[in-house]
Amino acid sequence: MSAFKLFERTGLSLSVAALSTVFVAKTYAQDPASLVAPATPEACVALESNADRLVCYDALFKIPEAEKTALISERQAAQALAPETVKEKIAVGVSNLFSFDVPKLDPNVSLLDKRWELSPDSKLGTWNLRAYQPVYLMPTFWTSDKNERPQSLNEQNTVPVGKEQNLTSMETKFQLSLKTKAVENLLGDNGDVWLGYTQSSRWQVYNGDESRPFRETNYEPEASLMFRTNYTLMGLHGRLLGVTLNHQSNGRSDPLSRSWNRVIFNLGFEKDNFALMLRPWYRIEEDRADDNNPDIKNYIGRGDMLAFYRWKEHDFSLMLRHSLKGGDDSHGAAQFDWVFPISGKLRGHFQLFDGYGESLIDYNHRATYVGLGVSLMNWF
Repeated sequence: MSAFKLFERTGLSLSVAALSTVFVAKTYAQDPASLVAPATPEACVALESNADRLVCYDALFKIPEAEKTALISERQAAQALAPETVKEKIAVGVSNLFSFDVPKLDPNVSLLDKRWELSPDSKLGTWNLRAYQPVYLMPTFWTSDKNERPQSLNEQNTVPVGKEQNLTSMETKFQLSLKTKAVENLLGDNGDVWLGYTQSSRWQVYNGDESRPFRETNYEPEASLMFRTNYTLMGLHGRLLGVTLNHQSNGRSDPLSRSWNRVIFNLGFEKDNFALMLRPWYRIEEDRADDNNPDIKNYIGRGDMLAFYRWKEHDFSLMLRHSLKGGDDSHGAAQFDWVFPISGKLRGHFQLFDGYGESLIDYNHRATYVGLGVSLMNWF
C-alpha cells in the first residue's frame, strides 16, 4: 500500500472518530438521559458551550447531586461577587490596600482615624469643618535672636542695609487651622479628598514704638487625597497613605515676600496612644529670577516627621525636619508641643522651637522660640 493511501485512510479514520466524539458529546449535553456517560474527557473538551462542558464533566465523573448543587451555588456566588468593570476591580483593590492580618481599625480608639475618618464606620460625610493643625493662642512668644534684616539668596528679597526692622524679642503668636472633606469614598469605600487651610501669625503686640505691627503671617491652603491602609511595620500599624498639594506664602511684597509650592507624601502609623506621620516632599521649582527663596529646601528641608503621644489628658508632639544634605547645606529644625489640662475644657499649650524656618520670613534664620498660651481645639 502506498504511503499516500495509508495517510488518506488514517486521516479519514481520525476525522470520523473526532466527528463521532463531538456528536456523542453534544447529544449527551442536550439529553443526558438518552445516552450513557461519555467515555473520555476529550468528548467534553470538544463542546463549545461552557455550560455543556460542565454538564458533560458532571456526568463523566459522576458527581453526586448534592455536591453538584453546592458547586453551582458557589459558581453563582462567585459570579455575583466578582467585580464587573475595571473601576469596580480598582475599587476592590484600593479598599483592601495592604490589608493583612492586623487589628481592625477602631474609630473610637485610633488616633489617625479620629483625625482623618479612615474606617467606614467613622465617615461623617462631606463639608463638615474640623480642626486640622493645632489651634492655639500664645500671648507670650519669645525668641533668642530677632531677625531684623531678613535675607534671601535672591537679592530682590533681601532687606537693604540701613532698612532693618525695629523688633522686640517678645510677641504674640496664634494659629487657626481647619479642614473639610470635599469628596468621600472616591474608590469603593476608600479614598477621601480633603481641603485644608492654616494661618499662623506673629504679632508684635508689645512693640508700641512701631505701632504694634504683625511681623509675619503665613497662609497655607492645601488639598489632600487620603487612603486607608492596613498593614504592620516594625510593630506599628500602617493606617494612612496620601498625597497633598501644598502652597505656603506670607502675602507680602518684595523684599519681604516668601512663598513656595510642594507635593507632600503622607505615611501614617500608630499603636495605642502613639501616632507617627512621615512626610517627604518635593518642591515645585519656580523660575530662578522670580523665586523669593530659591534655597528654601536646604533650610526648611525636604521632609518632616511628627510623633504624637497622648497620656491621660496630656498631648505631646515632636516635629523633626531636615534638608537631607550634609556639609554647609545640613540644616533642620525641631519643635516640641505640650498640651495640658487647666480647668474643665480649658487647656494650656507650651511650644519650644529650635532651628531654621519657624516662619517663612525666617526660613534661613536660626533661632530658639518659646511660647506659652492656651489650646483652643484638639487636632488628634
